[in-house]
Amino acid sequence: MNYNDQLEELIKNALAEDIGDGDHSTLSCIDANAKGKAVLKIKEDGLLAGVKVAEKIFKFMQPDVIFTTFKNDGDAMQYGEVAFDVEASVRTILQTERLVLNTMQRMSGIASLTKIYADKLKGYNTKLLDTRKTTPNFRLLEKEAVRIGGGVNHRFGLYDMIMLKDNHIDYCGGIEKAIIKAYDYVQTTKPGLKIEVETRSIDDVKKVMVVGKIDRIMLDNFTPKLILEALKIIDRQYETEASGGINLNNIEVYAATGVDFISSGAVIHQARSLDLSLKAVIIN
Repeated sequence: MNYNDQLEELIKNALAEDIGDGDHSTLSCIDANAKGKAVLKIKEDGLLAGVKVAEKIFKFMQPDVIFTTFKNDGDAMQYGEVAFDVEASVRTILQTERLVLNTMQRMSGIASLTKIYADKLKGYNTKLLDTRKTTPNFRLLEKEAVRIGGGVNHRFGLYDMIMLKDNHIDYCGGIEKAIIKAYDYVQTTKPGLKIEVETRSIDDVKKVMVVGKIDRIMLDNFTPKLILEALKIIDRQYETEASGGINLNNIEVYAATGVDFISSGAVIHQARSLDLSLKAVIIN
């Protein structure tokens, strides 16, 4: 299923969750033929995200809405600005309002925080990755917000990359055994699937280098000094990723080691939703 198909499914389910057997507040007092206009007002500075999604939400409910964009995804936004206006059935506007706002507020918060992290990496070759630490059933748009903010999407789920983490390794009986089993699985069951393995020590890194058969090595909870030591051993034979204990205060120190990727769950799970509002335009 491609992005647009997944997005349509997300919108359908979210509207069904909210509307249920009917938006009785609206049905009780708004005429079915009433038409109206609303504007998306920005009430907090940050990075805007979710405009295209908002348009899709409105058009999912009413394909002939008139959606006029004044700011785009990835634009800096300031208090008092207007991102877009929409002309549609008043019932459409009222029934989609909360989904549009919840989506855009959450996405804008993630995009804004991601940009702060990504800006710290300017001048380095290191790329910022997100993780699977996402909200159930909203991962599609949280990861899209990371992309808008300047980050790079890691694996989307358990299906598009093998990542041998500490529990996989421990349950399997060791890092070498886990790698060999994963490699054999890829050859026979899922050709082309990439393999990443988590290492917890320099000794783990050395074991991985002996076995090979992987695409990326995660250096989990390594200090910058240990990462430098590990990178000498790896010698650019595999992609490298630093993870764990990395924040805005030390991310540049990690990037300066030359590691290929830094992954951060914080850009999603620590992001704060930004303040936006959808307001009716009353024309006398």
